[in-house]
Amino acid sequence: MSSVLSYLFVLLQFLLPKYALTALAHRLSRVRTRAVKDFLITRFIKLYGVELGEIAQPVPDGFATFNDFFTRRLSDDARPIDRSASSVVAPADGTLSAAGAIDGQHLFQAKGKHYTLDDLLATNLDEADEFVGGSFVTIYLAPHNYHRVHAPLAGELVAARYVPGRLFSVNAATVSLIPQLFCRNERLVCRFHTEAGPLAVILVGALNVGSITTPWTGELRPRRRGVVDELKLADRPSRQVAKGDLLGWFNLGSTIILLLPPGAAEWDDGLTGGAALRVGEVIGRLRGAA
Repeated sequence: MSSVLSYLFVLLQFLLPKYALTALAHRLSRVRTRAVKDFLITRFIKLYGVELGEIAQPVPDGFATFNDFFTRRLSDDARPIDRSASSVVAPADGTLSAAGAIDGQHLFQAKGKHYTLDDLLATNLDEADEFVGGSFVTIYLAPHNYHRVHAPLAGELVAARYVPGRLFSVNAATVSLIPQLFCRNERLVCRFHTEAGPLAVILVGALNVGSITTPWTGELRPRRRGVVDELKLADRPSRQVAKGDLLGWFNLGSTIILLLPPGAAEWDDGLTGGAALRVGEVIGRLRGAA
């Protein structure tokens, strides 16, 4: 996208009724009328070149709605998970936006733009301080990607926090132009205890993302404003997760951010901006693990 078109696209987002459009997308994606849902699925596949060979169900007949297709599961062997004790694996299919060290409180967003842990986590200072000087990974999920999110490490889900906010797009053009984008948008912050220490998995909402769902919180619909919501977590399924277990999904796509504490892990040398990632691939190694 050219720089002029990028600026126009971002300007348009400030003018658009983003919540109304997102609500419309939510409703349309759940239409069960066969002709409508089949049209949406087949047009989407053609437009975005979705890989069909790895999908577990027949397309489009195996899906009751477009959203069922969008949040599709894959065949059991489609995403092998690296099980070595030292590995940190990709939690989602997508494109690596950024990865590296957290510079004190500051995380890299795009050229010339950073944001802080306090603003991202919207939490008490002690919790944010656990990640000061740690490491982060940001993954962008494009429309054609598989949109389920999986555990990068084994651990226990101990808390989930819904942070209301805006619904800007999270594509590269918008990320490069809007400061503090990931702190402006709505997000779900999931906190885990792992052998490597605390882990945060943050699901960032965006334009047309009708909702975010996890097995422990159910479906969370966008809220423009209000207080940060410490969510009550269901006891089933177990909050103990193995590496690669399902954590949740976007009902239309967005961005994942991982946070690890200082000294916990080293990212692979090949983990550079623009790299294509798939669930279960090794993206880093825990320090001191066998």
